[in-house]
Amino acid sequence: MEEKWWQQAVVYQVYPGSFQDTNHDGIGDVRGLIERLKYIQSLGANVIWLNPIFQSPQVDNGYDVSDYYTIDPLYGTMEDVEELLDKSHSLGLKVIFDLVLNHTSREHHWFQEAIKGRDNPYRDFYIWSDPKPGDQLPNNWASFFGGSVWEKEPSGDQYYFHLFDKTMPDLNWENERVQQEVVNIADYWLEKGVDGFRLDAFIHLDKAKGFPDVQAKEGEIVLAEEYYSNLEKVTDYIAEMAKTLRRKKEDIFILGEAASADVQKAREYSDPANGACDTVVTFRFFPMDESQKDPRLPADMQIEKLDIPAFKKTMSEFQEGLSDIGGPTLYWNNHDMARMVSRFGSTEKERDNSTKMLATLMYLQKGIPVLLNGEEIGMKNLERDSLDDFKKMKEIYFIEKAQSLGYSDEFIIEQLNARSINASRGVMQWDTGEYAGFSTTQPWSGVNDEPKYTVEMQEQDETSILNYYKKLLKYKKTPLFTKGEFKLLETNHHLYCYERSYADFTALVCCNFSDHEQVIMDTRLTKLPYTTILQNDHNKIEADRITLAPYGAAVVVFEQTEY
Repeated sequence: MEEKWWQQAVVYQVYPGSFQDTNHDGIGDVRGLIERLKYIQSLGANVIWLNPIFQSPQVDNGYDVSDYYTIDPLYGTMEDVEELLDKSHSLGLKVIFDLVLNHTSREHHWFQEAIKGRDNPYRDFYIWSDPKPGDQLPNNWASFFGGSVWEKEPSGDQYYFHLFDKTMPDLNWENERVQQEVVNIADYWLEKGVDGFRLDAFIHLDKAKGFPDVQAKEGEIVLAEEYYSNLEKVTDYIAEMAKTLRRKKEDIFILGEAASADVQKAREYSDPANGACDTVVTFRFFPMDESQKDPRLPADMQIEKLDIPAFKKTMSEFQEGLSDIGGPTLYWNNHDMARMVSRFGSTEKERDNSTKMLATLMYLQKGIPVLLNGEEIGMKNLERDSLDDFKKMKEIYFIEKAQSLGYSDEFIIEQLNARSINASRGVMQWDTGEYAGFSTTQPWSGVNDEPKYTVEMQEQDETSILNYYKKLLKYKKTPLFTKGEFKLLETNHHLYCYERSYADFTALVCCNFSDHEQVIMDTRLTKLPYTTILQNDHNKIEADRITLAPYGAAVVVFEQTEY
């Protein structure tokens, strides 16, 4: 089978509002990304995933689209986007756009028409239900953003369905006109030169007929993922859309967000035989130990630790289950998650080593790496020091609940800094100047003042996290780490060690998740020629043992190689 260009992809996610500001309003823009294209190229990434830049009221940071054909003035103009695509391609960089399929903004033309009455041609673009007797909600399903999935229309007697914010009504994918309109939108951007799409929340396109209640206490509103996630028509919807688009541009790359997909579902969505996505991101990678959480507080707003044995088992299952179709999407963080070094590593004295270790562990496995802008310089969560800085509805609820239980402000701020949806959205740290070189004015999201963890400083230091990433991504693109077989090795729960094998070469990748030394014994070190191609600081390889420093990582390749 002919190899696709995206099988060699290293994806660099750019959160546009936090990347680079050029018009001095404290919000990143498309021109800022244009200015930084050579930096992305120098890192070794070859695909840019750009979070939404379409016209939007910005209730949900651009995921509430009011016009898919217009660039939001916050980010620039259509001419800026056309220049971005041209200059990216001239540097050998592909660009994929975020395509929001499940819902629109309430301000979208379609919805504004739909609420004019039941006989409006756009009414069936959305999902409606009559109330239960007594003007009660149609069912007890909960929205991901809190409260019911149902909201009463402004003037009328029906409810519309919204899985996310009430200003973001869900589209009705059973309506073929909706499917065609989405294809038209995607086709428009392909004509502009976009190389593919990241499909937002596509697993929710199919909803259970009849809207049955979930078993729950009387009057309780509860999540009902079994009725609106990963249902049977989802793959068909995406496959039909993808087939149509690939007839127009054969080599597009489709990266799907499949948050709750297990191995079986991830395979279904990304199996070439089904013709849907090329690869998917699932949030199932990271089983967490929640034993230290206070059950009286919202679990998703409290600090948690990775359950390493469960993580090893899960990652191995995804590696094995998707091996013959290219492996899973590999990532540690994104715009909705805490930054990787804050969540999984150490932000204290082992910050550099733990960042390098995490990158080594994840990205040398089989699959496509997806990096969040800033992780390559070890950026940590955005740190805010006042409760007044947390304004999201979930954050305010957490503050009020924790205060009622007697928790200190310091405890509450620590938890929110770790779990706020804006934790990873602090602005990119370019240099040691004011606002880290991001802007000449106060950034919208705040900025961490950390001179060492800037592009400027790390480009000058051969041992920096940034230069480590450059080496790692260079090796990642070799056949050993793109095509090689994967095997997780049995070790204690502090270690994550695996092999990648291809042709006559075997790479041994050893990573230490603990803050103290760990030893790996391997007799091949004394019997076979090998090359240490990558390691972070303070490790030792002597005789038949590798001694890993706290958060240490080492990669050796057995046999003579060109590395």
